[in-house]
Amino acid sequence: MDITDILDFLHSAMRSVGAEVASPWFYLQLGLVLTGAGISIAAGAAIRSRTDLTSLTMGWPAPLRMMLRVLVSYSSTAVFALLMRVTRVVMKELTWPSRSYLLAIAAKLALAWLVIRILTSVIRNEFFVRLVSLAAWLVAALSIVGELDATIEALDSVSVVFGGLRLTPLLLIKLAVLLSVALWVTNIASNFAESRITRSGDLTPSIQVLLVKIIRLALMALAVAMAMSAVGIDLSALAIFSGAAGVGIGFGLQKIIANFISGIILLADKSVKPGDLVTIGDSSGRISAMKTRYISVAAGDGREFLIPNEDLVTQKVTNWTYTDKNTLVKVNFGANYDANPRLVCKLAIEIAAAHPRATKGKTPGCILTEFAEAGMKFALTFWIPDPDGMDNVKSEVMLALWDAFKREGIRVPYPVREIRVRGGALPVENTVVEVPT
Repeated sequence: MDITDILDFLHSAMRSVGAEVASPWFYLQLGLVLTGAGISIAAGAAIRSRTDLTSLTMGWPAPLRMMLRVLVSYSSTAVFALLMRVTRVVMKELTWPSRSYLLAIAAKLALAWLVIRILTSVIRNEFFVRLVSLAAWLVAALSIVGELDATIEALDSVSVVFGGLRLTPLLLIKLAVLLSVALWVTNIASNFAESRITRSGDLTPSIQVLLVKIIRLALMALAVAMAMSAVGIDLSALAIFSGAAGVGIGFGLQKIIANFISGIILLADKSVKPGDLVTIGDSSGRISAMKTRYISVAAGDGREFLIPNEDLVTQKVTNWTYTDKNTLVKVNFGANYDANPRLVCKLAIEIAAAHPRATKGKTPGCILTEFAEAGMKFALTFWIPDPDGMDNVKSEVMLALWDAFKREGIRVPYPVREIRVRGGALPVENTVVEVPT
């Protein structure tokens, strides 16, 4: 079909429409359609206000509940389709069938929309539901008015050729539809696989995340390949773009690829996994999720650090729970020189051992580390089963030390500065003070 054929088709269609609009029966049918629309809107509002779906569908299977909910929501469309069908039958009995064609088209369009909305009610994504419903109804409308074949032919007549690949609007539309359906099915299948994998107790969290990512990527690649093959695109024809894609990956996407590969390495060597308590630079927290590009570290105060996977591979990472969750807590404190250092160590060990978080099988230790200018310095060490709340444990032990020092008369050292003046008193200037009378 060339441009001349398209212009002839449009001219013929305009003449046909003009002849129909000039007929008085067209305006009679249009009036009946508008009247039916008004009646349907009022009837639909009354049905929706008087229908209690909760009590009516109690005990019904989920598909039937969903179908009835859609029927009630689109009751205006159902009433309109029924009215147009009845009016069409009456018009056929009273006059020629050709004088009620508009009523038949209106009834079919309304019925097609109702059926499409019922079928798409199984889709959870509201945006996807609207997109699929509108596209399907547009195809149905073209088929009802008898213009589907002409539209398909017009969309296939315009093309752009890249090497051995011929791109047309029809091909792109088919590819978009098939890709949407394939990716939707892929998402359902990957979610099902993820739910089964995460319930498996034989797999570690890192292996679970790795399997989920591999399955999701493999299904997406398979869906794209199947959709392109279904519309007749030869995958070998895309080889012309491989060089440009390689350059783009090498320059513009190198960080993304590096983070992706680093994420695979982290999942494979299990150096970090969801639930580990880590310190990366100035960021500390528990790993809450491992994504393709980054890991999410929850700090415990409402913040989450999104750290690129590459940083975990190239930088120093402290994993507090890599092989053993037992954590050594170190508390530094001091006492003045009037105190007995052996008594200070004894009190510190007793306080640490009495803490409810202290590991019972490992005895705390306390050593004198330094005779400083202001006093003696000590280091108290003890173990807790896991690093969660380590700062709170240190605070509670130090508060208990303070209470014990107060009870035993032990003072905590603090710096004292003395100022000595040599050579007599400082000179003071004579000043005259006037006293008001």
